[in-house]
Amino acid sequence: MKNEHEIKRLDSTKVIFILKGVLIGALAGVVVSLFRLLIEKIMTHVVTLYLWFKINPLWMIPWALVMLAIAFIVGRLMKSEPNIKGSGIPQVEGTLQGEIKLNWFSILWKKFIGGILSVGSGLFLGREGPSIQLGAMVGQGFSEYTQASTSEKKIFISSGAAAGLSAAFNAPIAGLLFVIEEVHHHFSPLIWLTSLTAALTANLVSLNFFGLKPVLFIANVPSLPLKYYGLLLLLGVILGILGYVYQVVLLALPKLYKRSHLPEHLYGIIPFLLIIPVAFFFPHYLGGGNQIVLAIGEKNFSLALLILLFFLRFIFSMVSYGANLPGGIFLPILTLGALIGGIYGTVLHQWLGIDPLLISDFAIFAMAGYFTAIGKAPLTAIILVTEMVGNITHLMPLAVCSLTAYVINDLLGGNPIYESLLERLLAGHTPSITGNKTIIEIPVTAESSLDGMMVRDFNWPDEMLLISIRRGSAEILTHGDTVMKVGDLLMILTDEGHTQKIKQQIHKRSYAAISKKQEAIRG
Repeated sequence: MKNEHEIKRLDSTKVIFILKGVLIGALAGVVVSLFRLLIEKIMTHVVTLYLWFKINPLWMIPWALVMLAIAFIVGRLMKSEPNIKGSGIPQVEGTLQGEIKLNWFSILWKKFIGGILSVGSGLFLGREGPSIQLGAMVGQGFSEYTQASTSEKKIFISSGAAAGLSAAFNAPIAGLLFVIEEVHHHFSPLIWLTSLTAALTANLVSLNFFGLKPVLFIANVPSLPLKYYGLLLLLGVILGILGYVYQVVLLALPKLYKRSHLPEHLYGIIPFLLIIPVAFFFPHYLGGGNQIVLAIGEKNFSLALLILLFFLRFIFSMVSYGANLPGGIFLPILTLGALIGGIYGTVLHQWLGIDPLLISDFAIFAMAGYFTAIGKAPLTAIILVTEMVGNITHLMPLAVCSLTAYVINDLLGGNPIYESLLERLLAGHTPSITGNKTIIEIPVTAESSLDGMMVRDFNWPDEMLLISIRRGSAEILTHGDTVMKVGDLLMILTDEGHTQKIKQQIHKRSYAAISKKQEAIRG
């Protein structure tokens, strides 16, 4: 009877969280769809304006004053709310780790306006990172209005983040995987259930705004013949190396911008002015770059133009993001990947005589591989590209290319870019006791020494209490003799300010024990 009662309670909890996921997804879907719609409308007018400037170039002088005014407005927004800087993904991850406290309403409207002005002006920034932060802030606002517990608040923020990515790309499964793979790094039943519900609901809202056509739909893409799979490995190696270069350059940007001697909130003056000559010569290649990906899929560019576009977009996306403007790197990374793939495919066509129709294949595979190398989230990259392109026949080559890029970047010492950005954001920050208790979930993995170990035999950190173990649908109250197993979720009670510290210490100690055991066996 007791087990039946617990199962019914668990089932009712899931239903409640599904309903809450629907509400969060609907709200986030509306906010992000409006954000995306306004950016697209403004971008259309901006491109038309730059085409007109080709006929009337003197009008670019007053336009430069307009761009300066926009830079000052965005700068004021950033100065009043520093947490709207950049993509917003590191801030969301920091909030979920208990390291950062965000004012959800302030960020929501200031990121909305700042993002529209920055991305809509044609800077080489993406709307997806801001969309994830906007969705997360909707989730946080929902948690505060419903007076949710700390653990529920994290579920709602995660669900909002998944909904934000889903609405931005029309990619609900990628939205869920991003939260699991990039943000939480483990599989939690309530998180995935609520996040998937929110992502699907947000996607439904977005489809009503933009229609059923995938964001980067490329028609008539042939399947890659098996005899060319060796070429995928070489492409993966190239992407892994170039992804590492991207990480190094991006993390070095603050030092470069400090040399401008501008106040930090006015760094945006530089990209807002530099975009004018870039847009004058390349008006159709502004913004995140989705139009470039579509063009590569529809027609063959010359090798010289592809190389020029790659260097132009690489340099100016760094200039745009380095100014800390409210915009992301998600779509710019995918665009750079498509250009690398386009260059690779064009070289193969010219040197080895492969079918020119396969150039679009390599562009698609390189999008996933390049994002994997930089973000270190291969599952998200594979599914995201699949959903955006609207073709599920390329999963195998996408996986081969992504896995190779991941391994090469790992061998070079590359770290996930969003984790690196979060570490930089938290530099000098020390955890403090907040007084808010929270329950964190830590998975027992196959490579961890926790597998098969009794609770009393592990050296647990201070400032925490292991209260239970979730094994499948059952929850086990722990005692010293309880044996932990692969697949278990350890439910740990701690102060919100110590969550990241506890996770790091348990991870370090559990893997250190494995290393010692292996050394003893070898000895």
